Amino acid sequence: MHSVQSNVDAIEAERFRQFIMGVTDYAIYMLSPEGVVVTWNAGAQRFKGYPPDEIIGRHFSMFYTEEDRAAGRPAYALELARSSGKFEDEGWRVRKDGSRFWASVVIDPIVDPTGELLGFAKITRDITERRVAAEQLERAREALFQSQKLEAIGKLTGGIAHDFNNLLNVIMNGLELLRMSRDPAMHSKSIDTMSRAAQRGASLTQQLLAFARQQPLRQDPHDVARVIRSFESVLRRALPDDMRLHLQLQSDLPQAMLDPTQFESALLNLVVNARDAMDGSGEVLMDLSAVTLTEAQVEQLPAGRYVRVMVRDRGVGMTPDVIKRAVEPFFTTKEVGKGTGLGLSQVYGLMQQCQGALTLESQPGEGTSVSMYFPAVRRQGPIDEGKGPAEKVLLVDDQPEVLETAISLFTHLGYEVLSADNGMQALETLRLNPGISILFSDVVMPGMSGVELGQIARREIPELKIVLASGYVKAALGDQMPDIGNFELIAKPYRLSDLIRTLKVL
Repeated sequence: MHSVQSNVDAIEAERFRQFIMGVTDYAIYMLSPEGVVVTWNAGAQRFKGYPPDEIIGRHFSMFYTEEDRAAGRPAYALELARSSGKFEDEGWRVRKDGSRFWASVVIDPIVDPTGELLGFAKITRDITERRVAAEQLERAREALFQSQKLEAIGKLTGGIAHDFNNLLNVIMNGLELLRMSRDPAMHSKSIDTMSRAAQRGASLTQQLLAFARQQPLRQDPHDVARVIRSFESVLRRALPDDMRLHLQLQSDLPQAMLDPTQFESALLNLVVNARDAMDGSGEVLMDLSAVTLTEAQVEQLPAGRYVRVMVRDRGVGMTPDVIKRAVEPFFTTKEVGKGTGLGLSQVYGLMQQCQGALTLESQPGEGTSVSMYFPAVRRQGPIDEGKGPAEKVLLVDDQPEVLETAISLFTHLGYEVLSADNGMQALETLRLNPGISILFSDVVMPGMSGVELGQIARREIPELKIVLASGYVKAALGDQMPDIGNFELIAKPYRLSDLIRTLKVL
């Protein structure tokens, strides 16, 4: 009986061996404990190119590239298979003719009942076609991404050119009128028109910088309800008589880190969008509340406490395709002349800078809800409004026209003004005039930058108040961004009201 069973087992083993030897889609062969090839099937011969008599008895490392052999990959594969019970890998292997193919490899150790290593079973698949297909797909995706990026850049530059050409046209025509006309009323009207155009240009620049996350923010803990209340009259004036703004502000909210000026601009953008979506009639709801979020519950925000500002309308709503593109610069569904397409993109850029999130919920015909999530802070209570203005200020700028304008503004505000057109001259002026309380400097200047000037001045005069001005702070400062924590920042171009606000917090 035992002999019969042995014969059956031998027959089954031979059938299995013949089956393995006949497989053509996989290289299946055995290795000795040292890595020498002891069996070789049809699949191995088909895509590695060696007949059995040329390979049996040789070390399997001959299939590896020179680089992998030099790095010890064959020995590492056997050692890992022996220690962990299996080795799996993908990589280049070499055929008999020297060509390479991308292989998927599995090595399993073979042990006897006592645990002694008898050798290894090795299975190799040629997956070159799959790898090539994956690479082609990745190249196609990259090409599509580059195409979309170029399309977005084209829209951005085209929109910028269109809007700024309009503003420049207003200013150039206004200057021509000033030269030709002696009528004081015409002069006043032209100046007002040019002033509004310049302000729109400054606002457009700030929106672009906010979208690019380059607009400098002055983030401090603020009572968001108080900021909204102080800006409420402006928001209501943005709505026609047939529309109402309903404020729903939760009490006892935690403070949030934000820049009031940028926050107010974002609120105004959202209210104007809601107004346009409802065609001038209906109610805009602004809801302020505190929410506790779990990890990635909203976008990729970490778990924690947030202050949410939601603006909701009951207007035409947006389709899913429009929602996907809503924060793209210059994308707009409004009629020509009724919007730059930068409103939501500016809000999106602001929220990214604030480490918050912007979400959109909308259905066609059912309106839209836009929510801003600001990280909450523990400290509560009113923010210190700062001390009064200083008596003497040193203005530093290498551009004569800019310096002259700044001197006029500060003089108008009642300051005793000293000036310098470079950093070294400014330091000399500071040392010769101990009564200077404020240093107001441009950032980008030849030789010594405004940051370097501020650092030296602060070391010599610790109580000196320092304000740095730049139109593109992040690019201007670069690696020096971390060094400006003790300085105030003001973005160019600045208005008199911006200057007063900055000086109040010194």
